[in-house]
Amino acid sequence: MRRQHSPLAAAAPDPGAADAPPLAPSFAAAAPSSGRRDEHETMRTEFAFELPRGYVDEAGRVHRTGVMRLATARDELVPLRDDRVRENPAYLSVVLLGRVVMRIGEVTDVHAGVIEDLFASDLAFLQDFYRRINAEGHTRAQVTCPSCAADFAIDLAGGRLGES
Repeated sequence: MRRQHSPLAAAAPDPGAADAPPLAPSFAAAAPSSGRRDEHETMRTEFAFELPRGYVDEAGRVHRTGVMRLATARDELVPLRDDRVRENPAYLSVVLLGRVVMRIGEVTDVHAGVIEDLFASDLAFLQDFYRRINAEGHTRAQVTCPSCAADFAIDLAGGRLGES
């Protein structure tokens, strides 16, 4: 299977990703038997997440849950023209995440400045999450229990508190 290149692919390491089970694309309807796509076919383009620490806003409130959308080609190309990225290529992930993160808690105006204010662990989480949903097409990761050494898959997007 050929991996797609992503600006964030080099930014976040992927321990154990080779062991992650492949998942089918998230289509709501299967293609009809004629081989043509169903006009009502839908694809999942938004993914919920929960930050490990959380974004602290100006009022001191902590926001942990959020939504990231799939990136478009434009999302990956536009930041390359950004002067901040030209001066410091490491800034690419900050600008790119500012484009695709739609919401963090009650904060809906997410931009590079908000991403800059995240804790480093939350930035690393979002970089990995971006890579997983855009390059791999899923949010699952293969992990090993530190206590019993059992291998199992988890969904990084979570769902309820404690599931991510």
